[in-house]
Amino acid sequence: MRQHLLLYVNGQRHDVPAAQAFQPLSTFLREELGLIGTKIVCAEGDCGSCTVLLGRPTANSVRYQPVCSCIQYLLQLDATHIITVEGLAYDGQLNPVQEAMVAENGAQCGFCTPGFVMAMCSILDEQPAATEHDMCRGLVGNLCRCTGYGAILSAGNAVDREQLRKIHDLYDTASIASVLKDAARETLTLESGYQHLYKPATVAEAAAYLAKHDDTTIIAGGTDLGVQTNKGLRQLKRTLSTAALDELRGIRREDDTLVVGTNTSLTTLELALLEHLPEYGAMLNWFGSPLIKNAGTLGGNIANGSPIGDTMPALYVLNAEIELTSSTGARRVNINDYYTGYKKSVRRTDELLTRVFIPLPAAGELFKLYKISKRKDLDISTMTGAIWMKVKDKSIEQVRIAYGGVGPNILRLRNTEASLVGQPFTPATFRAAGKLARTEITPISDVRGAAAYRLQLAENLFLKFFHDVIGPQDGSALKNGSPDRSPIGSPLNGDGTLRNGKGGH
Repeated sequence: MRQHLLLYVNGQRHDVPAAQAFQPLSTFLREELGLIGTKIVCAEGDCGSCTVLLGRPTANSVRYQPVCSCIQYLLQLDATHIITVEGLAYDGQLNPVQEAMVAENGAQCGFCTPGFVMAMCSILDEQPAATEHDMCRGLVGNLCRCTGYGAILSAGNAVDREQLRKIHDLYDTASIASVLKDAARETLTLESGYQHLYKPATVAEAAAYLAKHDDTTIIAGGTDLGVQTNKGLRQLKRTLSTAALDELRGIRREDDTLVVGTNTSLTTLELALLEHLPEYGAMLNWFGSPLIKNAGTLGGNIANGSPIGDTMPALYVLNAEIELTSSTGARRVNINDYYTGYKKSVRRTDELLTRVFIPLPAAGELFKLYKISKRKDLDISTMTGAIWMKVKDKSIEQVRIAYGGVGPNILRLRNTEASLVGQPFTPATFRAAGKLARTEITPISDVRGAAAYRLQLAENLFLKFFHDVIGPQDGSALKNGSPDRSPIGSPLNGDGTLRNGKGGH
């Protein structure tokens, strides 16, 4: 069994001993390899100054995506190829993105510049015809404190795209991919003092290990765990990395259910949801930066159990189920029954989250999601909400409501739900429901909002839902559960069914 991590950096192979495996990638690049173009500023994955391209092997190549190296630990990166800003050169010369940043005065202090360059290279590699809007969306998570975004966007627009090479053509990618694929299939155990790493190659191996070691921390994307470790709030002692568990990656549709592997990145999930459940996919557009979504996973978001986890309320109202796998078999738990307290769940220490089953709304079912935060982009939610509803004959037949950020867990508003069943679909009904909702939540005051503010949000979301569904009407035109007309912005067709049958637009 191999006793070291194997990774490539800018085309060069590195066998990393156990003593160096338990550190952030950014620290390794700067202090061990002397690649100081990668900057460390926030050490939280918020500013993008440390952006690198993380490459994982595919069938016959390597797929590169930008990530924050400050919260990616080496123990997660066995069998990967890292490209830093120093590795973008074309035959010793600046590549076209770097040249454009110089020509358009896209840098002042320079701390953010390498991160912007890495992200731009990735955007143009994936979308050669990227517009300024595409550039803006792709650069969410790369923050500049002094240059000003105008000059940076001008640099993106000025890139000579005819001269750009594909990222996988900068190195002998076929040879690197061959080595990485073999390494990725290998089980790995490393020990350094009190720190232990186990990287299983199969779910069966992972389950067997967890059965023997109940003190194990499981790490997937590590976008939250990396922050906690960087800030001294947590130590990685015995760690199981899911990086090699490809059987937990991927999404497939089974009838009216999406089956999502827990190792699936949030980027991949967003793309799938935009096709199968657009309301949910659109919300993930505001979940966080591409740098975070490329690393973070749905399983990690569920395991973290944050009461303001943006993916969570939707799963509650859709009655999603979580598959937990141990060495003795698998079981499925409805997410509404999964959490038992603040960041506590029914998962046993010998179980691994393996799949999530997400039922898709049927035609005629309403489904809306809400995220309230101080900033539209790159911000932790003050409050989140999800509402699923069936309306028949002008009355509410079934309803499920979940709020986040108003208690120790995501909360189902059971009393409010019960009060809505059988009631007419009118503004008065939703006003009354909003007032009742205030009695079911226990928000606190913190840096993101006062308790009184969250209480008012909880009430207001009901009327917002009503108007989002009906449009600019008073509801009097609702007939047989649907409006006479389908106003602009309404997800309802004139016959009461939902556009695309997917509960939103």
